[in-house]
Amino acid sequence: MPTIEKIPAYEPPAGVMNDRVVLVTGAGDGIGRAVSIALGKAGATVILLGRTVNKLEKVYDEILAAGGPRPAIYPMDLEGAVWDDYLELADRIDAEYGRLDGLLHNAGLLGRRSPIEFYDPVEWQRVMLVNATAPFLLTRACLPVLRKSKDASVVFTSSGVGRKGRAHWGAYAVSKFATEGLMETFADEMENVPNIRANAINPGATRTNMRAKAYPGEDPMSLKTPEDIAGKYVWLLGPASAGKQGISFDV
Repeated sequence: MPTIEKIPAYEPPAGVMNDRVVLVTGAGDGIGRAVSIALGKAGATVILLGRTVNKLEKVYDEILAAGGPRPAIYPMDLEGAVWDDYLELADRIDAEYGRLDGLLHNAGLLGRRSPIEFYDPVEWQRVMLVNATAPFLLTRACLPVLRKSKDASVVFTSSGVGRKGRAHWGAYAVSKFATEGLMETFADEMENVPNIRANAINPGATRTNMRAKAYPGEDPMSLKTPEDIAGKYVWLLGPASAGKQGISFDV
């Protein structure tokens, strides 16, 4: 079991993310959108990665409207991306910014909720690719530009079903166990690298499309919104969480 902590209440001070470059996957909607806007408001230059350009463009406009630095849009489908695509992304970040100060692995697929006995093998591979393999490939490719940062924070998205298996959660649960393992392994390897830290975040029950698919009978108005928790992501991606390494945080 990983070390588990709760993120403290946190309201990002103005300018706390000034001069930081942060890459957010799944930035087009839900938590990724809310965190990207919060990062921009706090002064970060945000690289918006997602597969739907018009959604990324809306987030881009919202960051500018909120007074944030001009973000970047990087269309990329993690389902179809190959290793060379990740290397090209890292090279472009290096050429444009010369470093990467934050990396939020937020994109994910729920997949079908069904017993293992009936789980579709193709669906299994899709979920594992996006939720577990893509974060490895992206971290691996971006490591050289993360090393150029004075204080780089890599954040993996976990889940309660990634700590204790639960019936019918299939590939999603298994992929989140893999996420916890990837984070712990990478954090342990970075233990003596003072400028790179890695942790995981479990957002819990949040009003997102994925949550609605997982719990169709749930009243969404009873849940916290992505905007309610975005500040805690800024805490983990920014200087306030300096020194935290290899921890799985609960929002």
